Amino acid sequence: MIRIPLRFPPVVLALVAFCLSALLTQQLWSQGQGPIQPRTGTVARPRPDAEGERPAADGPKVESKYKKQPGEEAAEGAATFRSDVLTVDVPVAVLDNKGRFIPNIPPGYFRVLEDGVPQKLSGFEVGQAPMTVCLVVEFSAQFQSFWSETWYQTLVATQGFIDTLQPEDYLAIVAYDLRPEILSDFSTNRMDSMQAMRRLQIPGFSESNLYDALKFTLDRMEGIEGRKAIILISSGMDTFSKLNFGEARKVVQNAGIPIYAIGLMQWIREYMDSRGMMGPITRMDFLQADNQMRTFAKESGGQSFFPRFYGEFPSIYNAIQQAMRNQYNLVYQPTNLERDGKFRRIEVQLVNPTTGEPLRVTDAKGKPIKYSIVAKRGYNAPRPVE
Repeated sequence: MIRIPLRFPPVVLALVAFCLSALLTQQLWSQGQGPIQPRTGTVARPRPDAEGERPAADGPKVESKYKKQPGEEAAEGAATFRSDVLTVDVPVAVLDNKGRFIPNIPPGYFRVLEDGVPQKLSGFEVGQAPMTVCLVVEFSAQFQSFWSETWYQTLVATQGFIDTLQPEDYLAIVAYDLRPEILSDFSTNRMDSMQAMRRLQIPGFSESNLYDALKFTLDRMEGIEGRKAIILISSGMDTFSKLNFGEARKVVQNAGIPIYAIGLMQWIREYMDSRGMMGPITRMDFLQADNQMRTFAKESGGQSFFPRFYGEFPSIYNAIQQAMRNQYNLVYQPTNLERDGKFRRIEVQLVNPTTGEPLRVTDAKGKPIKYSIVAKRGYNAPRPVE
């Protein structure tokens, strides 16, 4: 057998020798040092070495002289605070038979009844201020199919109201079909409204969930201060909401935000009905839808409109502007302090303070004027846990 000797370059041999020496040095150092002990102290304070040794406190403990001892009762005459005081705001608009606001009515001529019991006014205000308006628009494939008459009527009604707003008014647009969608949030920039209107082209679903859309909008507007209102442009039909009519009605009553409802498809329904193209069930559905719109508007302190012609829209916008911008704000603390969660009905009257009889309003020529009082119908009392 022939053995061939292995030869390595000098550089390799030097590298192997350096590694062996480093390994031997590490072993010798570890034997002299021992294993590394883990650290058991904390950053704030080191752990005591012996059991029972505690670090000294920063200072003596100071007992509070206001600390209530067990079984101790409040001192006689001491001040106690409770949140039982309830304040009710009632926005009121007094309109003549043409829908115009009647100004300059003194506070003494207003009488507020809660469940038939007269209430004493603690605040009174009248004036004109910017508005915060949310347009809630029905836009579903059930009626607003692309280039249909109802689709065109919806766009005309929505854009027509936007054009009547003042520059300082805040506006948001919510469109709903199967679910509500915020097309533009509250802003004074009308470019946001124009971009939102451009999205109203082709509806996505055939459902029309009015109750859910109202609850969604009222919940979002709950924390907004100042004059606020909802303009509801809809057929009034509800097909698939999670809420029923009674639940939606209670939400509207508790919110205290006036709803101004504009009903769609009025002349189309009459045209179809006159030619026998609408069955009795469909006719009842539309009548029920109109009644729902009237109920939401009336019980929230708003108004409802059902135009048959496009020429009626300017007068509707004017009536809404008059009612929203010019209002009497009545404030009172109810005599019934029970927190039972029950509905309390509110009635606002105009009376002669000397005789207590209904107030007679006349024009500049002394002729009597028929007037209407627009105010919310009531509210739900809070519960003890609220």
